[in-house]
Amino acid sequence: MLYLILGVLLWSLTHLLPSLAPNWRAAQLASSVGHYKGLFSLSILISLGLIVYGWRHTPVEYLYVAGMGMRHATMSLMLVAFILFGASMYPTRIKRLIRHPMLMSVLVWAVAHLLSNGESRSLVLFGGLGAWALVQMLLINRRDGDWVKPEVGSWFREIRGLIISLVIMAVAVWLHPYFAGVALLPQ
Repeated sequence: MLYLILGVLLWSLTHLLPSLAPNWRAAQLASSVGHYKGLFSLSILISLGLIVYGWRHTPVEYLYVAGMGMRHATMSLMLVAFILFGASMYPTRIKRLIRHPMLMSVLVWAVAHLLSNGESRSLVLFGGLGAWALVQMLLINRRDGDWVKPEVGSWFREIRGLIISLVIMAVAVWLHPYFAGVALLPQ
């Protein structure tokens, strides 16, 4: 469990640093862009390694058992999460409604998984990353000030983006047993 906790903390702190210390970040970027980006990337890779190692080596200890209907709620929320994540990549009407669609997708992803996964390691991973996304949104709002809503793209671009998000979700559902160890589709 220690490696999982360390991984989530390193991920969170690495991502929070630009919002918590914008002047330090600007100074680092001014002195050497490659150095800062390299350390940032290395920290993220190490955090992902710690998360994967910690997840696989943490014994499963159930804190609660999800109800029967939670699988449907989880899948519905995951659909929302994939659409939000995809919408964050280009000008969309969703970005006019939600200031941080990518971070909101992480929060929705975390809540969806907590509905169906009641073991302690899930609470650390999904709860920790959900808390990070929420704090990150608040810090970015404070740092950046008033929200300037972006212009929207064409309907064609939005529908194409939606279709791409749905295809990526289908692939993620199909690959879920391989990267998470849990099959979502009946075998």
